[in-house]
Amino acid sequence: MMRYLTFPASCCIALLWMSPVYGQDARRIHEQAIVVDSHNDVLYQSVMRGKDIGQRINSGHTDLPRIKAGGIDVQVFAVWCNEKYGKGTAFAHANKQIDGLMKVISRYPDDIMLATDAVSARQIAEQGKIAAIIGIEGGHMIEARIDYLDSLFKRGARYLTLTWNNSVEWATSATDETRKPNTLKHKGLTDFGRQVVRRMNELGMMIDLSHVGRQTFFDVMEITTKPVIVSHSNAYALMAHPRNLHDDQIKAVAKNGGVICLNFYSGFLDPMHYTKINRFYAKYVTANDSVKRSSDAKYDRLPAVAKEQLRPPLSLLLDHIDYMVKQAGIDHVGIGSDFDGINATPKGLDDCSDFPKITEGLLTRGYTEPQIRKILGENMLRVMAAQKN
Repeated sequence: MMRYLTFPASCCIALLWMSPVYGQDARRIHEQAIVVDSHNDVLYQSVMRGKDIGQRINSGHTDLPRIKAGGIDVQVFAVWCNEKYGKGTAFAHANKQIDGLMKVISRYPDDIMLATDAVSARQIAEQGKIAAIIGIEGGHMIEARIDYLDSLFKRGARYLTLTWNNSVEWATSATDETRKPNTLKHKGLTDFGRQVVRRMNELGMMIDLSHVGRQTFFDVMEITTKPVIVSHSNAYALMAHPRNLHDDQIKAVAKNGGVICLNFYSGFLDPMHYTKINRFYAKYVTANDSVKRSSDAKYDRLPAVAKEQLRPPLSLLLDHIDYMVKQAGIDHVGIGSDFDGINATPKGLDDCSDFPKITEGLLTRGYTEPQIRKILGENMLRVMAAQKN
């Protein structure tokens, strides 16, 4: 943050866990740093379901009080819909979610304001308010129309994730490139996809390469003139999931001047996550289920005690941060929680009020205060500012 925070007693719970050795320094660093979370799905999870996130709610990971308790200065609100929304529906749905965010901002002007660049984000944070940034998660929401891309940018969207898990007609996703390669008509960007990338560079809109396939990733790197972001992905070397980045991709982002923001999802952190789901499903539900269920469906059927046992230690997230720093350098790593878009998180990261735990974890691992500030937010804001150059 750009100021010292004064939390009400009810909001200080997230800070009480800190150890006597590092707690005081961690608290000071966290309060004085500007903290950016590059990806949160509360619009879909709560706002679109009629929940008032201006007040503390008893569900999900996010609301304005918990954002403030976690010391998050700049919150990217992801605009998301799945592949069931297509031409004629996806763009309209994106606008409905933006409308929902605007209503929150209108209702709570003392707590949150829309930011459209790095300068306004810092200025809003200095006022003690949450700087809200809009990110569009999924290229299908522009419905293969440049004018729709322009329209979303005018409404305040400052990044576009080129694909979600589903490919679009002009770019292929990591899921499809790795799991459904034989169904693809092409790999990577088409000519229209290159047009999208060039237009985003012209607009000053960040290109988000989370979710995209390797071919799409490197096609973008060949033509972009601006630093990219990877808003919520982790290291493939530590967890071999198609959504995570290989070493050559990590180094390519660093060479490009971009930033990779680490995701809190247990399934992207813990190499034993899916094995444990199957084990607990057999133990707590049934070993003789004849219905073929996805890992998420199995997870949803587990009792609370099993879900808690599934959670990996916070140290695994710190391991991924360490690995990214080693591969890319300290200037190219950030935080993208994916809160309210994930169903399993490391122990201790129950919701966005727990962000200070990351700061203490980094401090205990020997990161300096300037390095921690970069990871917490400065790197992300640098890339955002670079879009205007």
